[in-house]
Amino acid sequence: MDIKEYFARISYRGSHNKPDLSTMSDIFQHHIQAVPFENLSIHCGEKIELDLEATYNKIVRKKRGGWCMENNYLLSWVLQTLGYDVTLLAAKVYVPEHDNYPEEIDHLLLKVELDGKSYIVDGGFGMAYQLWQPMELISGRDQPQIPGVFRFQEESGIWYLEKVKRKQLVSNQSDSASHKVEDEVCRRIYLFTLQPRDIEEFRGCNAELQTAPDSLFVTKSICSLQTAGGVRALVGWKLTEITYNHGDNTDLVEVRMLPDEEIEKTLKEKFNITLGKKFVPVNTSRLSLF
Repeated sequence: MDIKEYFARISYRGSHNKPDLSTMSDIFQHHIQAVPFENLSIHCGEKIELDLEATYNKIVRKKRGGWCMENNYLLSWVLQTLGYDVTLLAAKVYVPEHDNYPEEIDHLLLKVELDGKSYIVDGGFGMAYQLWQPMELISGRDQPQIPGVFRFQEESGIWYLEKVKRKQLVSNQSDSASHKVEDEVCRRIYLFTLQPRDIEEFRGCNAELQTAPDSLFVTKSICSLQTAGGVRALVGWKLTEITYNHGDNTDLVEVRMLPDEEIEKTLKEKFNITLGKKFVPVNTSRLSLF
């Protein structure tokens, strides 16, 4: 494992001699625009390993992406290598269709202590709820970013992350009959505590999320990547491209259904992913990702 090889993977050419907020933010931005959030291994008959060297090999050398337990585990190594004080945290992701949170943890994120302040670093959420910058751990303060306004709310030691949503302009409604533009103004994303975690505590959910019949990651094949001004995502056969703040507090949403013969080409051209095994797209869940 070589930090310079990782920097080449994310096209980062900035300095890294001083572990400060500017450097961390810059590396983070390069990571989310180079490394997709994806679960394609599940739909290629591959097992997602909770092993740092295997994750490094997959993301850095094979130029793949990963889900939270891959992206953020790798980012923890990157930041620790550069001298940052990093702690693993666990979260429970909000399920809007059920209006609740799961019983067990299902998300890995990072807390970084820097110059007497705490920051949440999460490069493993993907889609339109992906943070674009580290967030200072302060309750009740709006923290505007390009994707929208994020904020934390703390209640009795439990922290909630939420995002204020913009309006959405869907440019090609005829091609997106199943694309649901939600009326909600604010979306809860997940809850977490500041209890330090060990990577071993995630082995259960890492296995469960890729095998349980009702798991979102089993019922949907997902690949999303942040772009210079938005996000693109391939969920099943549906390609969605969002341009943030296209006009008057509105995001432009473009949706297209792809035939089977375009899937492989789209993964290569839009996400820079080439799969080694046969990929079978899946989208049987009604859970909304936008």
